[in-house]
Amino acid sequence: MISHFDSDHSEKAVEIIETLKVKNIIISKQAEISEQFENTIKAAKDNNVNIIIVKAGDIIKIDKETYFQVLWPKEEQKITENALNNNSIVAKFIYKDFSMLFTGDIEKTAEKAILEEYRDSNILKATALKIAHHGSNTSTTEEFLKEVEPQISVIGVGKNNKFGHPSKNIVERLKSYGSMVYRTDLHGEITIKVTKKGKIKTNYHIRKNMYRIVEFG
Repeated sequence: MISHFDSDHSEKAVEIIETLKVKNIIISKQAEISEQFENTIKAAKDNNVNIIIVKAGDIIKIDKETYFQVLWPKEEQKITENALNNNSIVAKFIYKDFSMLFTGDIEKTAEKAILEEYRDSNILKATALKIAHHGSNTSTTEEFLKEVEPQISVIGVGKNNKFGHPSKNIVERLKSYGSMVYRTDLHGEITIKVTKKGKIKTNYHIRKNMYRIVEFG
């Protein structure tokens, strides 16, 4: 699943398609056509990879108990401000009692639209949240957090990046909501383990290879 075609989210897509055995790629309708998008689609077609275009309301089934629920973007994309970011795929992964909300690079404008669509429905509520836009101040509003109520927040961000991500304000906001915060710049790659019952417990350890393991029992 490619949330959107900014280079930091899709730069290696062609290499992955050409190197690994990829059966499907999942994308959304594009608000803007970029060279990154065109190269990825060409590689997918050249390597007989199925291209699945999703929109809000679609379900991506993995097995009978595991699926993604696509929440954004809608088929008619109306956000033109930072169109690539704000029309990122937002999808909720669900396995029994565990869920994780993936948010791409959506910003406050998209968060507001998503809240208007799903407020008070519990659809946005998730055990874990992939923080939007690398923890930038452009995203993760208090209103959005109130709906999601994440126990765990994961920030994908490069160490010593030139943008100063993640924002200290966002990290403190997450902690103020009682969410455990894990960052790839500090903790390395992050693996979340869930039991067959989809239950969680809040203990963790660090392996020697610096992979952060969040243990759920």
